[in-house]
Amino acid sequence: MKLQKLVSKLEKHHKKKLDLSLGRTFNLLKKLGNPQDKLRNIVTVVGTNAKASMSYSLKSILNQAGLRCNMYTSPHLQSYTERFVFNDNEIDEENLFELLLDIEKVLGEDNATVFELLTCAFLKYAENYKDNVHIIEAGLFHQYDSTNVFKDNLMTLLGVIHNDHFHWLDNKSIDGVIHEKTTKLLNSNIFINKQITEGIREKIEASLDQNTSNKYYFGKNFNISKSENSFIQYQDELGELILPEPNILGDHQLYNISTSIAASRKIFNVKDQDIKLGIQNIDLKGRLQEIKSGKLNDIAGNNRLVIDGGHNISSSYVIANWIKNQNQKVNLIVAMMKDKEHEEFMKSFEGLVNSVSLIDIPNQEGAISKEEFKKKIINLKFTLNLSNNIQDAIKSNAKSENSITLIVGSLYLIGEVLNLN
Repeated sequence: MKLQKLVSKLEKHHKKKLDLSLGRTFNLLKKLGNPQDKLRNIVTVVGTNAKASMSYSLKSILNQAGLRCNMYTSPHLQSYTERFVFNDNEIDEENLFELLLDIEKVLGEDNATVFELLTCAFLKYAENYKDNVHIIEAGLFHQYDSTNVFKDNLMTLLGVIHNDHFHWLDNKSIDGVIHEKTTKLLNSNIFINKQITEGIREKIEASLDQNTSNKYYFGKNFNISKSENSFIQYQDELGELILPEPNILGDHQLYNISTSIAASRKIFNVKDQDIKLGIQNIDLKGRLQEIKSGKLNDIAGNNRLVIDGGHNISSSYVIANWIKNQNQKVNLIVAMMKDKEHEEFMKSFEGLVNSVSLIDIPNQEGAISKEEFKKKIINLKFTLNLSNNIQDAIKSNAKSENSITLIVGSLYLIGEVLNLN
């Protein structure tokens, strides 16, 4: 609670929660001694989706190879401490509290958003481990995001780019999103994940035409596939790998992992055995994560309980594809924020799920109510239910034995699920 109260206080340092510009960030970094210029081995992670999966899989592989990492990700699921990993360990609440107090003192009377303050705090503390590999996930877009403050980097991991956050753009199209995410990427090495369509991949390639980086595209420079006998085969110019099953669910994760493998081989010269062990030890929460114990698992009956924080259209495609590969009925529990494409998100699940239970996201003023959500998707072909809360929704689905209860729609929702469990 002490940390949360401090973050609430920090929110008063700027009238907007998000304000896409870099002046305030550079101003604070200058006051802090420009820590971003003292760090080495920067890995920038950009995209609409797959950022967390690529970040955590790369970290796991590098750790297996004996390399130490600092990692900055967002948003968090349960605590702000999740965003801050230094020397391979998540910061504890007391140290983060003291760090943010110090950052606020340095800020003084100047303005900064909370995300800008958090980013600068990470960069300043990372000075303590400046020779580690720094895996830094961009927030909204990239061009004017407060993580875009480096003069050079080792490489960029470019994830799935798709329609999202149009309300922030003048060019409200996939072209606008691609421009924001790619136009200011540094000239070094860029590893581009598999895209939803070949057309989007071609647009990304065109946007990166003037960038002088070495570019490595999924499907062109590296690939991964799963054979009928479940062998996973990875290929790039360095040779072929036969891989074990990773410890995270979903065939889409193979694409994300393959991007990290390509980077780890090309830039860090990681040995094959370290890659194989690394992908079996990825510590990733809230992305097709199966809850196998805890209070909520107990009330799920004989059903599997799976959670995913996917909240945009491209993530709904991924979740829907995972559902298609299951041999059990799936009952969906959904809650979302107001500013999402609710109908388009839910269209992906038509004809795939047994039922849909709508709930409210606890403690989130920016969430859409279950009643308003129902109005938006009433014309879609679902068996729709409204539930009072997460527990009631899970209990109601427990009547459908030997099925899957799948909770989706928001990372805020998933954080509440994990807290309750």
